[in-house]
Amino acid sequence: MNVYEEIVKLQREGHSGAVATIVNSRGSIPSFQSAKMLVRDDGSIAGTIGGGCVEAEVWQAAREVIAQEKPRTLSFDLNQNPKYDTGLVCGGTLEIFIEPVLPVPLLYIFGAGHVAFELFKAARNAGFDCIVTDDRDTYANTERFPGAREVIARNFDETLKEINPSESSYIVICTRGHRDDMRILRWAVQTPARYIGMIGSRRKAITVFRELTQEGLNPELFDRVHSPIGLDIGAVTPEEIAVSILAELIAMRRRAERALPHMSWFQSARHAAASNEPAPAESVPAAEKT
Repeated sequence: MNVYEEIVKLQREGHSGAVATIVNSRGSIPSFQSAKMLVRDDGSIAGTIGGGCVEAEVWQAAREVIAQEKPRTLSFDLNQNPKYDTGLVCGGTLEIFIEPVLPVPLLYIFGAGHVAFELFKAARNAGFDCIVTDDRDTYANTERFPGAREVIARNFDETLKEINPSESSYIVICTRGHRDDMRILRWAVQTPARYIGMIGSRRKAITVFRELTQEGLNPELFDRVHSPIGLDIGAVTPEEIAVSILAELIAMRRRAERALPHMSWFQSARHAAASNEPAPAESVPAAEKT
């Protein structure tokens, strides 16, 4: 089985994995230097690095690499550790490098107005694949969004029935209307999408949250919603707002570990509840207004 072909296939299908490669060896080992094994996110494998206990440990480490999306190197001394002696190993040492295989990040942009247009351009340059949807064909068209994976000009309700975001997908909601935003958010929080953001003020976020939870949606579904959307950089223009949104998308994509200045009312409200602090004020900075 061609491991490289399997990697490409995995990425095209929107799945993740990890590739283990023997990068250094001495003496007799159960395979050969540069041998590769792909571990998919469902635990299945393609290729081999020799089987046995070594491969079992590498498989387990690969699962952790997939979860953490960070590479690591493992070293094995087949002479010193008796558990690797299966009768097939003559002795030797080897190093195995395990690196994550990530799908191309797919960004769903709901709305095709000014912010969406600027976000699309910036996100494409940052390596995101984009699907843009709006109910106005004068805005949602390939001439306006060249290079998009897909541009959908259709009623939002119809679109929501046909798309299925994966765990590696990102959703940005920036339509021209409050009701459309709320309708899409209702659907989005019930998907496995990695990121969900909705444009608008804190007041809008609070209002939408209250209405949707009154409908019966579990409040915990909103824990991962970013609204106001983007990092707090004082953005005002569509171009600046797009930069703040993209910065937040990249932080999520790269699993930024340090604290970032998120504007999200949902995140600040959750932090306040956890620390018994007063809930955030509902004042609306100019840059957060729709």
